[in-house]
Amino acid sequence: MSSSIDAPSMAAELTDDALLGGRLRLLQPARGHRAGHDALLLAASVPEDARAAVDLGAGVGAAGLAVAARLPEARVTLVEIDPALAELARTNADRQDGDIGTRVEVVAADVAMLGRRGGPERPAAQSADLVLMNPPFNDPARFRASPRGGRALAHSGADADIATWLRAADRLLAAGGRLALIHRPEAIGALLAALEGRFGAVAIRPVHPRPDAPAIRILISAIKGRRTPPALLPALVLADAAGRPSAAAENILRDGAGIS
Repeated sequence: MSSSIDAPSMAAELTDDALLGGRLRLLQPARGHRAGHDALLLAASVPEDARAAVDLGAGVGAAGLAVAARLPEARVTLVEIDPALAELARTNADRQDGDIGTRVEVVAADVAMLGRRGGPERPAAQSADLVLMNPPFNDPARFRASPRGGRALAHSGADADIATWLRAADRLLAAGGRLALIHRPEAIGALLAALEGRFGAVAIRPVHPRPDAPAIRILISAIKGRRTPPALLPALVLADAAGRPSAAAENILRDGAGIS
């Protein structure tokens, strides 16, 4: 069964893009925020034992669908506040090979309402063993927001607002459940402060574009209810000094491998 695109204007402005070496195909708007490396790096950071995953702020479904493609036993709920993008995510799930469409549910909802009385019934509180998120991370205090509404919604958010997303993750996760997120290195202080008291065993992996360049992203994992101190993991380097993709990046971004 496949979903249809209700808005002809959106359908006329979509691109059909191949990710993971063609293992994943995504319809997505030609303008505004577009899925790319961030979503695939986030998906690769998910542990192989994940079975009930929730992707917050899923957009057209890139990260959650990449998880479903890599982990054949995982069921994934994609949560997206924009109804048009949520419909695209459903379409993208249904058009993948194999049984991915049957293992993916899409919910159009505000992250802040998840797991609350009066919020959507699904995903239910304490129903997930994994929550992943690629939250809006261009803090307006440091970055000028895009004039395009959709792109601004996807990219702009104060660092302090991450606490809203982490509270939602806390409500959705069962005891001992795992959080996975990707963000900018500049937000590490706000992230650690928001994790405090809810999550522990925080593991931080820097992502560098080249060996000699500062990190451009951080991948963070944490476990609900733990009190274990944070750890800094070996960095992931995407390309060598000449700009050639590293073997690790090729394994993740082209072959769909997980990060060890």
